[in-house]
Amino acid sequence: MPDPGPLARFTVLDLTRVRSGPTCVRQLADWGANVIKIEAPSAVDTGKGLGGERHGPDFQHVHRNKRGITLNLKHPEGLAAFRRLVEKADVVVENYRPDVKDRLGIDYESLKAINPRIVLGSISGFGQDGPYARRPGFDQIAQGMGGLMSVTGLPGQGPVRVGIPVADLTAGLYTAIGILVALLEREVTGVGRWVHTSLLEAMIAMMDFQATRWTMRHEVPGQAGNDHPTTVPTGLFRTSDGLMNLAGGGQEMWNRIVATLGIEEEAKDPDLANDKLRAQNRAKTNALLQSRLETDTSANWIARLNKAGVPSGPVYSMDQVFADEQVKHLQMELPLHHPKLGDIAVVRPPMQIAGAAPQRRPTPERGEHTAEVFREFGFSDLEVAALREAGAV
Repeated sequence: MPDPGPLARFTVLDLTRVRSGPTCVRQLADWGANVIKIEAPSAVDTGKGLGGERHGPDFQHVHRNKRGITLNLKHPEGLAAFRRLVEKADVVVENYRPDVKDRLGIDYESLKAINPRIVLGSISGFGQDGPYARRPGFDQIAQGMGGLMSVTGLPGQGPVRVGIPVADLTAGLYTAIGILVALLEREVTGVGRWVHTSLLEAMIAMMDFQATRWTMRHEVPGQAGNDHPTTVPTGLFRTSDGLMNLAGGGQEMWNRIVATLGIEEEAKDPDLANDKLRAQNRAKTNALLQSRLETDTSANWIARLNKAGVPSGPVYSMDQVFADEQVKHLQMELPLHHPKLGDIAVVRPPMQIAGAAPQRRPTPERGEHTAEVFREFGFSDLEVAALREAGAV
């Protein structure tokens, strides 16, 4: 039998859809939490929705390591059944618009009345209240409103969306962290918490030093393209056979770059004498490095620079990422066996916990474990059959 995982003692009711909520729940499921994915019956939910096709990469990635049941929360008997599940659960996670859970009667106060130990995790587009609370949330909207698009892309070419749904992903991660904090506190107090964030809040938090440049100094950062906004030289450079990244802020790192590239004489230019001057003369600094780097291959320069202790590396397409010897060593592909898709691989959790391994359960089919789960929560077979007959599951 596989290791049950460090979170096996926690039961999570997963009401989430699309990406931010499922990303949150996956952090718990990967480490063994008893996650029950709740979907509407197919007769109620006839559309594919924004989560992608069930047997496609997106859906399989974010919903792995869960068991699946169907439950119609808009049906009185379905809602009553959900409330019975809450009695024995530890966590409920949802990413509806804020008013939806109130209409359904599954807001925190309602759940707390059933089970004071429950932790509710909620993700919204813009927050649980305020002037934008009922607006529909979407990752690219948060990227724009949170400032990320304004600093992404080449200078003068206009805002650019980042190539991953970073607001969705980080909102999920922050919520998972909050849930774990609430569960730790519950061990002392015996009482749960409502943990909530939004795509907008997560995006602003992820702006990190760029946002703090505004809050502390009222500086408005702009696009820096492939250059680092504050550290010189850091950027993307052409070589004789492609492109490479190089990062070398600080005088000691600059000295190593100069020695490795063999540009000691050129580096005596007064405009390049220290960090401040190199930052003021970024174009001149980069041009000097570029003139030398384009004389040899990326692989040769990367090997020489890393040997000298200078951070540098290739720029990979996704197939090249997984062909890299270090990535193979890290075993970032997590193999699974899916009953319909056969042997597949997803991306494993990036953290490694000594003595514990991530779970390897494939994404469930809709309602695959309905009867099994309800029995575990004390429902009789007759009760489950009655729920099916009523259209509640």
